[in-house]
Amino acid sequence: MSSADRPLLTQAYRKIGQGLLLAGVLSLFVNVLMLVVPLYTMQVYDRVMSSRSLETLTMLAIIAVGGLALYGVLDFIRARAFLVTGAVVAHRFNVPALEASIVDALGGGTRNAGQTMRDLNDLRAFMTSSAVTAPLELAWAPIFLVILFLLHPVYGWVAIGSAVLLSVMGVLTDALTRRPLAQANEASARVFADIAGTVRHAEAIEAMGMLPALARRWQTAQTGSASLIDRGATVSRAMASASRSLRLMLQVGVIAAGATLVIDNTVSPGSMMAASLITGRLLQPFEQLVDGWRQWIKALEAHRRIRDLLNGGGTQRATMPLPPPQGDLKVDRVTHVPAGLNRPVLRGVSFSVAAGEVLGVIGPSGAGKSTLARLLVGVWQPTAGGIFLDGTSTFLWERESFGKYVGYVPQSVALLDGTIGENIARMADADPAEIVRAARLAGVHEMIGRLPFGYDTAVGENAFALSGGQRQRIALARALFGRPRLLVLDEPNSNLDHEGEQALLHAIGKARAEGTTVVMIAHRPSIVSAADKLVVLKDGAVEHFGARADVLKLVQTGVPAGVTRLVRTGTARTGDQR
Repeated sequence: MSSADRPLLTQAYRKIGQGLLLAGVLSLFVNVLMLVVPLYTMQVYDRVMSSRSLETLTMLAIIAVGGLALYGVLDFIRARAFLVTGAVVAHRFNVPALEASIVDALGGGTRNAGQTMRDLNDLRAFMTSSAVTAPLELAWAPIFLVILFLLHPVYGWVAIGSAVLLSVMGVLTDALTRRPLAQANEASARVFADIAGTVRHAEAIEAMGMLPALARRWQTAQTGSASLIDRGATVSRAMASASRSLRLMLQVGVIAAGATLVIDNTVSPGSMMAASLITGRLLQPFEQLVDGWRQWIKALEAHRRIRDLLNGGGTQRATMPLPPPQGDLKVDRVTHVPAGLNRPVLRGVSFSVAAGEVLGVIGPSGAGKSTLARLLVGVWQPTAGGIFLDGTSTFLWERESFGKYVGYVPQSVALLDGTIGENIARMADADPAEIVRAARLAGVHEMIGRLPFGYDTAVGENAFALSGGQRQRIALARALFGRPRLLVLDEPNSNLDHEGEQALLHAIGKARAEGTTVVMIAHRPSIVSAADKLVVLKDGAVEHFGARADVLKLVQTGVPAGVTRLVRTGTARTGDQR
């Protein structure tokens, strides 16, 4: 199996495992070198103080300095290993996790792309924090324990008892803080999400004097969230302080035990000092676990969310780019039941459009027109049936190449944070001449020229405010960029004035002349005049389909569906398709 064929998670875990293995090996040498100070102290007390030899002291000092310098180098290399591992996490997961979260959102999921990126940042930050080294330090703790037993069994047993006490403190910390901190995090996330969502409607809030009422709601919610955070953080910090005090007390106990052994002439004074230092080093990872327990829990939860997202949030799409299509569109018995509903919005919808034709889709509100638009461009997957562009499913088509051949103006137009030029170019590097061509085709070149910085005018939520009609016309230019073979327009004239509507009709005519297949959903009769064929949707099913003039005649005369089973006008067909 090639590297490209292996699952993403398997590849990432292998790379992360290699980094952690290197860090683990380095931890062995780092922990051994940390014995330099206790052994140096022991030799100074037992040899130098009794012999009063400056030569011995000098040699011991040289050895100690050399060992500590090597310790510093290896500790830096270990830190770099964690930094590189954190970078691997970001590099391997960033784009796939973002894609999976967007796909999950399109399918009606609850995972948030912002939360996914925060989870990745939390994981990367955790990989560079001191909390991540605690288990590795703990793994080599037996080295210190063996040395303590070699110095005297009393030291070893005191150290074991101390480690057990600190472990109990860690378990208690988790038991006392897990639920309050989880509730606090959830409450805080809800508050920020509410604020972010509400600020988007700042104009209505200001105009109707809603700010005081909203401020009171936010204050109430934030007070509850802050209370939960304070409670969890207070308990956590109290337990961390208690564990730190306990470790110092235990070191005092080691010194007291060592002093007793020295008085009994069982051990040397140097061993007492060395045992105190080694015990402190032995207990340090236990204390770090108590203090960093929540960091581990938070990191594991972030990892679980990302893992679940990657395992369940992807789509079974093709990965091989396909050549440009001609534009022949076929909708074959499509039924769609959106997520969260138990009834179909579309039922057995079938029609076909030849390359270079313009199809109008009309019908009352709730007939399923916008659902059909999303299915046509592969945003959603049909529950049954299929939609095919030149014989290839629009949903399964590899997305980057598919996007080059398709233009789409959704019903709710949104421009991304960036310049107008970047939005028209679909946020990719593009030839300015192609950007201007798409703008001219959409009839917005002059309008853009009147903006403060022309094509470099920044747009988005927190940038220059465009009118609904301006956004819709720029979205049309974005859809026309790149000479698409399929153009899907969902009520593209809903915010347009007469001038904008004429520009839209001109753009549709130019696209048709270039061989582009156009599907437009509309309510106004004026735009229907540009269509070659019409589909009438009612209650999620095709009521009529055929040449525009024939379908309009049936609609205007009120002939019920099913009376005319089949009317042929050229290649078009009109009749009941349910």
